[in-house]
Amino acid sequence: MAVVFLAQDLKHHRQVAIKVLRPELAQALGAERFLREIEIAARLNHPHILPLHDSGQTNGLVYYVMPFIEGESLRDRLTREGQLPLEEALQITREVTGALSYAHAHGVVHRDIKPENILLSGGVALVADFGIAQAVSSASTDQLTSTGMSIGTPAYMSPEQAVGRAPIDGRADQYSLACMLYEMLAGVPPFTGPTHQAVLARHAIDPVPPLRTLRDTTPAVVEQTVSRALAKAPADRFPTVGAFQEALTRTVAVPTARRRLARIGLLAAGAAAVSAAVYALVTHPAPLRPLGADTVAPSIAVLPFVNIGSDPNDEPISDGMSEELTTALAKIAKLNVAARTSAFSFKGKNLDVREIGRRLNVGYVLEGSVQRAGTRLRVSAQLINAANGYHLWSDEYEGDTKDIFAVQDEIARAMVGVLQLKLTGPVGAPLVQRSTGSPEAHELYLRGRYFFARRDSASLRKARDYFERAIQMDSSYALAWSGLSDAYSHTGVFGYVPYRAVYGKAKAAALRALALDSMRAEAHTSLAFIVLFYEWDWRTAGREFDRALALDSRYPDTHLFRGWYFVATNRMDDAVREPRPCGRATGSLRGSADCVPTRAGAARASVPRPFRVGLRAVRATGAGVGPAESSRNRAEAGSGGVALRLRDDLRRPRRHRPGVRRAR
Repeated sequence: MAVVFLAQDLKHHRQVAIKVLRPELAQALGAERFLREIEIAARLNHPHILPLHDSGQTNGLVYYVMPFIEGESLRDRLTREGQLPLEEALQITREVTGALSYAHAHGVVHRDIKPENILLSGGVALVADFGIAQAVSSASTDQLTSTGMSIGTPAYMSPEQAVGRAPIDGRADQYSLACMLYEMLAGVPPFTGPTHQAVLARHAIDPVPPLRTLRDTTPAVVEQTVSRALAKAPADRFPTVGAFQEALTRTVAVPTARRRLARIGLLAAGAAAVSAAVYALVTHPAPLRPLGADTVAPSIAVLPFVNIGSDPNDEPISDGMSEELTTALAKIAKLNVAARTSAFSFKGKNLDVREIGRRLNVGYVLEGSVQRAGTRLRVSAQLINAANGYHLWSDEYEGDTKDIFAVQDEIARAMVGVLQLKLTGPVGAPLVQRSTGSPEAHELYLRGRYFFARRDSASLRKARDYFERAIQMDSSYALAWSGLSDAYSHTGVFGYVPYRAVYGKAKAAALRALALDSMRAEAHTSLAFIVLFYEWDWRTAGREFDRALALDSRYPDTHLFRGWYFVATNRMDDAVREPRPCGRATGSLRGSADCVPTRAGAARASVPRPFRVGLRAVRATGAGVGPAESSRNRAEAGSGGVALRLRDDLRRPRRHRPGVRRAR
């Protein structure tokens, strides 16, 4: 029906896909009618629908413009692998169902659901070509016959669509989607044949081949659900694609729960082994108790927003959107928000939203996508009921990058409305605080935090550079100063550079951040980290951690480093009780092994070796329990005095060892 061209949008500095209708089809449809009909589909705004940038005609050619998506089509994936894992096939089906449910609610039927029209990018499925199917459907049968074309693809076409029976509704899309799910599981569509006519005849006459004969591991209930969606008569199918998805969700709920309970049982059986318990708590940090009817306050998790733009380097923008929304929602009274680190542990994983809800113990999941082109930003978001997978709300926001705080505030306020919450702050006060007046500085800050989360030497250098550039754009940007402090202090703590080379810079940046904005938990945590790992001033470190938590009780780095503060002061029970931001690099020292889940785990976790060795010596000598009256006494009684006694070990030719220093 159309020829696709990869093009460069010179105005917005982005790659786009241009689809040009075949001339004979454009002539049969009429350019004006095609553009009028495609405009209806262009209004669809959903995270799993590929948006339409533009459309028009030139030199007798009719075209429309879509984003260029990095990734592959579902057809490419099936050609390469044949069959997909059950959970992944169901996840793709769920996302396509979400798009179709939204479109059907707006009176738009796709009419050509097939693997070629499902794009896979960043672990997310996007439905393409809503526009062309909607526009072509407006043409008469005679007009299409004259071009030798028809709407739909034989292998996925419902019987009523094949014979042109009107009206066609969402149940035709349901049939096509069931054909596609069948192929994802079996490796072949349910009906094939030597010609298009033969395939269409089989759709109308033949019973559905049993799915389990081609893949015997398919649950019987999945086979039964797919078979119902493939019923010949629309009235015998599910009434909506949402009902079809709900049936699929119920079919996998019991096996999934059984597998999860079995895993818990195995871990419990080995609980006598402390290492096994530590491993279980670190690798499965999210709560596993199911949602219950006794839940009082609503609970929500903000999943990482997906970057669907043509530039993969924009991922820090989409990640930052999710993290800042989490921060904003966490400040709303009577709303429980999953920790950022817990939610980000699901990044890129094709898990059913019900399973995510169970693992995070939340009732709602907010997910979305971000598409950037130059200074333009397009953000799609949707709220899903984690109990049943139903979409409760979705919207799309488009504007300039300078509007990013306003977009976040609108989404947060939408959550307040949908969840029927009450705001306790001043009337009209923004939920998302504008941390800088410079959108350029804000973007540089997000990029800095993105690389800082990786914690390796090269990434920390990149993070430092981004933070410094952000400060150049806005020297009063407190968060950027805090980030710069963290980048410096962590390079020393991890031994990438001598600690003396960064200690002064790290502390100066932290103090600058506090001078600019003493109400930022990040700034207090930056200072606490330095005082804890470099100065070993337990009292000051504890005070700064307490201040940080009073300002933002959900900032993950505060909890992580406060756990090590408790270890340093021999308060092991407090260390065990401290919330553990595990599951993602952000908020953890060199991976999830750095969490402090148990007394045994605290002793074995990979905190910097000099700090760990020094603590043993401090406890053996009884020194280092608090700051002395002078800086020299503090050095002798704390880390410095111990460092001298450990010099033989610490002077061995290894990496630089921060956190332990000589007394002066």
